[in-house]
Amino acid sequence: MIPAYRWGFAPPELATRAQLRAEGLRPGGQDPVAELLWRSRRARGGYRRAWLYDRTRAAAVRPMTPARERALARALLARHTCKACGQVFEYCLPTSTGGLCLPCDADETARVLTDQGWAA
Repeated sequence: MIPAYRWGFAPPELATRAQLRAEGLRPGGQDPVAELLWRSRRARGGYRRAWLYDRTRAAAVRPMTPARERALARALLARHTCKACGQVFEYCLPTSTGGLCLPCDADETARVLTDQGWAA
């Protein structure tokens, strides 16, 4: 069982992932040493949680290499490209449509409904 702290009461040598990232650090493979709990109406069970990591054992963030930068650019391009028509949008397409733009999703929905006998 790891210790739990209320919001604002964690020791200064512990930090969340976001706090470590803001300082140019990452957990570096270490397991969380504590958790931070706070009440939230949105959370299931009424509490939200953030894992806390030891700052002294954190490692520096790995630098972005050219190969990683290219891979990230390709992944983002794929999220902006419709899988049916190939059009590239300036925003990420919703995953709820299966990576289709809205016109292609509407056509696909109409086709499925027609195939199932729901639309004339």
